[in-house]
Amino acid sequence: MINADEIAGILKAQILNARTQVQEDEVGTVIEVGDGVARVYGLSAVGLNELVQFPNGLFGIAFNLEEDNVGVVIMGPDVEIKEGATVRRTGKIISVPVGDGVIGRVVDPLGQPLDDKGPVKTTRTRPIETQAPSVVQRQPVHEPMQTGIKAIDGLVPIGRGQRELIIGDRQTGKTALAIDSIINQKGKGVICIYVAIGQKASTVAQLYKIFTDAGAMDYTTIVAANSGDPASLRYIAPYAGCAMGQELMYAGKHVLIIYDDLSKHAQAYREISLVLRRPPGREAYPGDIFYLHSRLLERAAKLSDELGAGSLTALPIIETQQGDVSAYIPTNLISITDGQIYLETGLFFNGIRPAIDVGLSVSRVGGNAQTKAMKAVAGQLRLELSQYRDLAAFSKLASDLDKATQAQLSRGEKITETLKQPQFEPLDLDQQVVQIYVAVNDQLADVPTTDIHRFHKRFYEFLKTTAPGILSTIADSKTLSDDTKKQLNSSIAEFKQRFSKSA
Repeated sequence: MINADEIAGILKAQILNARTQVQEDEVGTVIEVGDGVARVYGLSAVGLNELVQFPNGLFGIAFNLEEDNVGVVIMGPDVEIKEGATVRRTGKIISVPVGDGVIGRVVDPLGQPLDDKGPVKTTRTRPIETQAPSVVQRQPVHEPMQTGIKAIDGLVPIGRGQRELIIGDRQTGKTALAIDSIINQKGKGVICIYVAIGQKASTVAQLYKIFTDAGAMDYTTIVAANSGDPASLRYIAPYAGCAMGQELMYAGKHVLIIYDDLSKHAQAYREISLVLRRPPGREAYPGDIFYLHSRLLERAAKLSDELGAGSLTALPIIETQQGDVSAYIPTNLISITDGQIYLETGLFFNGIRPAIDVGLSVSRVGGNAQTKAMKAVAGQLRLELSQYRDLAAFSKLASDLDKATQAQLSRGEKITETLKQPQFEPLDLDQQVVQIYVAVNDQLADVPTTDIHRFHKRFYEFLKTTAPGILSTIADSKTLSDDTKKQLNSSIAEFKQRFSKSA
């Protein structure tokens, strides 16, 4: 017998417990595609910088929100995308994997691994575009970021949380400074991120080998958007690297990030903007080119103690054309950063390397972060060098010079020789202080210029064996007391006798 009431009861129970899953997808249609950009019709509710997905799995960023279509920058090759293809909204802003899992890896700007170490082991992600820390969330820069380069740590010191621009013509040693700064962070508790924008893949591979050989890859991440990659990847690369750095900064860690270089970043943004038909301005760059870099570099900061006191130090690199620092992009970056290290072609070809122009290079906050030991010797160093430069220019016109002028020229020449430094050989603080102290106190007057590097090297070895207390005092206390100076002077006198005999 069929019981109608029982059947009705079962049906009612099923209706009450029924769950309907309706998924709403907003889709659009590609109406035009080319040059790494697609115009999409139908995505009326899409947000700025929102990720959209194409049928072949490629993603794009909603870049131009126009009245009847959306300009989408494609994050990869556009050859497989055809007119009429459907485009789906994801509802997500472009993000990259962050955390300790990215340290020691080579990744692209989307966080995909480019090395052979398997997938990036992290579950955390962070939007590439985030708000910079506010004034209240920061504290003044007061800790030194040692680069290991005498000319920088002595004359244009960098502090943790600072933004110091490295500027100069091509092939003047800009990347070399950045590499030495990263190598010098070994054992200092600083995590490094190197963002390669528009460089050859072979150059990035060479860089990876240098870092690996120096043991620097243990604490370094390389974010690579090579010259063969689409402009979209070159455009997001520095923001992706900065997001990785910010995550570590908010975790209370210290981070050094290199953007190499922002000239190519600006060119990638100009390329995208012109293809999307944004109005061009000076040098064909779009009107918001200043905002492009200011919103990136403002994210470098020294956080307050309440937020963990972490720091993100930025060293952006910019390339000039024939030393023209008054060009559009260089002047923009000079006004955003806290100082610049200017590398001069003439100095480079005269064998003065690093080719830092002391007159044009400046650090607006690094002096506050300089150690007392370095401050004690570096104040005199800048004065001696500026006087030497003036005298050297004047002495070319004069035929005979008095003894005092000749002595000052000789001292300036010896100091300039002392500041020369081979690549991939960053120095510890104690070694830098000792070398600069010897030079500025006129202890090299009777040492031939050609022997200066040998003198410094052997004197440091002499101190390590006969008076290691001097070096450990400088390294630990980071000060140069009167007592240490007396010990140093007696050690110099003793060593000079041995050096003159051995010479």
